[in-house]
Amino acid sequence: MEDDGVERMTIVAWSGELDKVWPQYILATTGAAYGMEVTLFCTFWGLFTLKRPEVKVTGDNWMTKMLGTVNNERLSHLNFGGAGPKMMKSIAKRHKVAPPSELIETARELGVKLAPCQMTMDLMGLKREDLIDGIEEPLGAAAAMSNMQRSKINLFI
Repeated sequence: MEDDGVERMTIVAWSGELDKVWPQYILATTGAAYGMEVTLFCTFWGLFTLKRPEVKVTGDNWMTKMLGTVNNERLSHLNFGGAGPKMMKSIAKRHKVAPPSELIETARELGVKLAPCQMTMDLMGLKREDLIDGIEEPLGAAAAMSNMQRSKINLFI
């Protein structure tokens, strides 16, 4: 593989938990701001950050509908029945840390390639129209691996 001089970073976003979404998008936007070509490959629960906010139920059977319905912003630790994310958002606001929705928009503006995982879409019953505008076409594992192979920095968050 020839070196074309482009510095690349690939982030595998596998979690939709708030305490992982923030670093996924903060690192992606920071890399893009530094001039890197950044791909955020959203798979499994990380894919749900790309779901349109108005889409409440996804899937085509009771299992995939249930998976899509129960996936919401929570913390991996100290969730406290939903109080943890509220506290974290309050602390983040006080420290002027942008909320995930704003970071996603900034990522799109900076040219971060937000790439949904095709296999996860199939497993979770998500359709392209369930996802936000301005994202890449869904990628399979081979395309994601190709991105990682060409990247200087690879992260799994």
